[in-house]
Amino acid sequence: MINRLRPGIVAIALAAALSISGCGAGADDGDGAFAGAHVPATEFQAALDTAGTVVVDVRTPEEFAAGHLPDAVNIDIAASDFAAQVADLDPDARYAVYCRTDNRSSAAIEIMTEQGVTQTTGLDGGIEAWTGDIVVD
Repeated sequence: MINRLRPGIVAIALAAALSISGCGAGADDGDGAFAGAHVPATEFQAALDTAGTVVVDVRTPEEFAAGHLPDAVNIDIAASDFAAQVADLDPDARYAVYCRTDNRSSAAIEIMTEQGVTQTTGLDGGIEAWTGDIVVD
């Protein structure tokens, strides 16, 4: 497991992940809802309703403050310490990851998977596709 990456390496990983068409792919834990794929809002809501799911918003702090899903934590994928923050996550937990349109969440899931976090799901279309509750700080 990689504990720390230099910002340049994170930028390269992000660029590579964004250049890949389709969604990030995590290992299937036997529960298809957390197999690393991006799912429609209704399926994402089901993941949010799963006990113990950690909701991760990978947008900037400014975007997060403008409105985010209830109980979400903000881990900005563009931050130089994103990989270090991912390294601090519980690799056995389940994560519901989203951004604005799903590009950054795809890249985030890819990085999370590389660091051993494999129980993830992303919101297809990002928060722009979300029709549920949003919290504004």
